[in-house]
Amino acid sequence: MTSSNGNNSVCEASRRHRLDRIEAIIESNSRAVQAMMEQQATDRLKREEEKIEHEQRMARLEDLMAALANIEQGQHGDWVCGGNLRTPRRQNRMLANIDEAQPTMLRRLMAIENKVDTLIERNQ
Repeated sequence: MTSSNGNNSVCEASRRHRLDRIEAIIESNSRAVQAMMEQQATDRLKREEEKIEHEQRMARLEDLMAALANIEQGQHGDWVCGGNLRTPRRQNRMLANIDEAQPTMLRRLMAIENKVDTLIERNQ
């Protein structure tokens, strides 16, 4: 009878060892799943922030396009802006000073606009 008790205790120890390994695997998988979920949440927040930033840039670009269209409409003379008489060139300089985020783009646009102004003045 002792040998069957001995076999039972060995089988019990083997079962316990397998259960411990299974529990360790389950815990490891749980930690991995938790880490993946946290990473997904972080990625989602980052995408939302990037989307908001993109929308802000698009709104700024639309504002700049509208300002340039207004400047283009006012090319042929002086016009009133906020109660003050302003020339289109003076307004261009003001916009260049305001826009610090894209100074190169505005400088290029102003150079083109100045060339167009010069050509228009020569033809008049």
